[in-house]
Amino acid sequence: MRLLLSLLLILTGLLAQAQKFSPTELARWKQQAQQVSITRDTYGVPHIYGKTDADAVFGLLYSQCEDDFDRVETNYLDAIGRLAEVDGEAQLYHDLRARLFLDSTQALGIYKKSPADMKLLLDAFAAGTNYYLATHPTVKPRLLRRFQPWMPLMFSEGSIGGNISVVSLERIKAFYSSKKSSSWTKPDAGQKDRDEVGSNGFAIAPAKSANGHALLLINPHTSFYFRSEVQMVSQQGLNAYGAVTWGQFFVYQGFNQNCGWMHTSSSADSMDEYLETVETKDGKFYYKYDDKLRPVQVEKVLLPYKDGNRLLRKEFTIYRTHHGPIVGQKADKQWVALRMMNEPLAALQQSYLRTKAADYASFQQVMKLNGNATNNTVFADSKGSIAYWHGNFMPKRDPAFDWNQPVDGSTSKTEWHGLHAVNELVQVHNPASGFIQNCNSTPYTVSGPASPVAAKYPKYMAPDAENYRGLNAVRVLSNKAVFTLDTLIAAANDPHLTAFDDMLPPLLTAYQPTSAEKAAAPALAEAIEVLRAWNRNYSKTSVAQTVAIYWGERVLAKARSRMPSAQPQLDYIAFTKFAMANTSPQEKTAALAEAIEDLTRDFGTWKMPWGDVNRFQRLTGRIEESYDDQKPSVPVAFTSSSWGSLASFKAQVYPGTKKRYGTVGNSFVAVVDFGPRISARSVVTGGQSSRPGTPHFTNQADLYCNGRFKEVRFYPEDVKAHAEKTYHPGG
Repeated sequence: MRLLLSLLLILTGLLAQAQKFSPTELARWKQQAQQVSITRDTYGVPHIYGKTDADAVFGLLYSQCEDDFDRVETNYLDAIGRLAEVDGEAQLYHDLRARLFLDSTQALGIYKKSPADMKLLLDAFAAGTNYYLATHPTVKPRLLRRFQPWMPLMFSEGSIGGNISVVSLERIKAFYSSKKSSSWTKPDAGQKDRDEVGSNGFAIAPAKSANGHALLLINPHTSFYFRSEVQMVSQQGLNAYGAVTWGQFFVYQGFNQNCGWMHTSSSADSMDEYLETVETKDGKFYYKYDDKLRPVQVEKVLLPYKDGNRLLRKEFTIYRTHHGPIVGQKADKQWVALRMMNEPLAALQQSYLRTKAADYASFQQVMKLNGNATNNTVFADSKGSIAYWHGNFMPKRDPAFDWNQPVDGSTSKTEWHGLHAVNELVQVHNPASGFIQNCNSTPYTVSGPASPVAAKYPKYMAPDAENYRGLNAVRVLSNKAVFTLDTLIAAANDPHLTAFDDMLPPLLTAYQPTSAEKAAAPALAEAIEVLRAWNRNYSKTSVAQTVAIYWGERVLAKARSRMPSAQPQLDYIAFTKFAMANTSPQEKTAALAEAIEDLTRDFGTWKMPWGDVNRFQRLTGRIEESYDDQKPSVPVAFTSSSWGSLASFKAQVYPGTKKRYGTVGNSFVAVVDFGPRISARSVVTGGQSSRPGTPHFTNQADLYCNGRFKEVRFYPEDVKAHAEKTYHPGG
């Protein structure tokens, strides 16, 4: 029956691709468009005004499609598990992963049962997107020629990616391509990766600000152009400004006239793996549970994929226990089931309703929906409150078990016992230190000496380690008595690279050459002196920064191969210290010699200022950007956050390039002053538009690369005074 239903859904999807919009639909959308006004300011930021919240959502989706329809569509191809239909067989297991947790039939059912106010927003999402397609016939979607109102419910939580993105595709493929596989890889994105793509959130209490207002820094580190900058306003009380993920209809990280919120990715343990003991009986699979056998749930699905000009289908048999879908196998008789938050309606409601919160109390009330599984929250409001919550969706578990590892699925002792209430989470509210920071690190240093105490909480609530950004943030926020928006921006751009405080001293100690050795390698000796004199701050003109990063990459790579295979994944600080302890003095200096040699080979000299190597470039606006050393680019001083850089810019070389080009890091960045009248500044990577040659393609690049911000136009009179154009969708 499920297989037949899957076939019907595929046929329905194919018909929808060819379907024309009806005159009735077009007339209805045109009428709604007249209730929506979009004003683009001089930076191209859309300020969307509607009579109702649904009107604002309609205008938001229309404006997002104007700026980058490709990213809107791609995010939904990702979420609904249809990438293989456009990108081919290589994406089949990506699509299978999506279908393991939620399918369109379930999402449609959730939509039909949604509260009336949420259904209006979901309808407006689809209407705004479809009206864009109807009024732009030259735009050719790769697949989705009609958007459906249930699509936003295909996310496991209210954010693109969310829980599902950390589930290993390799393990899923190993299991579902051949159930006999016994391969096993502990799921972990790697602390190094988390450090490089995380985020920073700072909140300053009134007692620590010059004008007595709470201040907030919003600094997500994502892949570039992952979110756009918008304002949504309605006559129903909506007035949210900030970063919106392409295709979603709420401000994900931002502020309204009363409060602001910043999410940082969390390692709070909100999902668990269960080892299911499986056996076969009469040709069917069963798993043990409290000394009894339960049948494994079995379902067949057909997944389409592109093969040249053909659309083929591959059948999969997928398995579930009451804990969740099977995502891998540890031994012949032990399958791995994954349990996680899968409440898309609650997640969507929470994501939207927090944008209308009025203060700390109402924001905390919205959090009681428990719909945020992967994020921490830094908060500030106009009443002077600052706050922090570590995670949100947090299952109650028996602390006798190690929840960082897969647990025994054959006993009811490992079941969840409901969820922790919001007031039970690791959190701070108005700390005595007057500041809050989180940089994807431990919550037990968020407010310096006023931080939460680890002993008061179960270990599974906050297994997060400290990182070099966290150390840097505490130092910066502790050392300054009073902040303004200007000095908060300066704090966000503090140039110190904390990792080298641990890494360079062992190198400088290791270099003990004889006179003959020094004479034989004068460049090495000179480089050591350059590093010895360095203040360990980033700068576009710093040669020492270039040498240190090239050396650091090489010595860490050497140490990584020496990690015992049975040893758990180390956090980045612990791994850095492991690397320094497990490379010899000779290896440390040899890595420096290699760095000098590589720089000289690539650039003709090792004395390269960091800004000559580390570049921002935007040429095509495509999701997969291309890079070219012969085309214009802009120098950038800040670097990967794995070195402790608070402002993040992860760059790498590409085929045919010797310079490094950034792809991940600071994206939308804002600072907000919550006085009686909101004052805010912001910057985005490059610009608002994805189309080369348009005025807003790279018009923020100079600001972005130099750590400067533009004024946010929040009030209607300011928007009007700095308006570039005003129009209705479709006009």
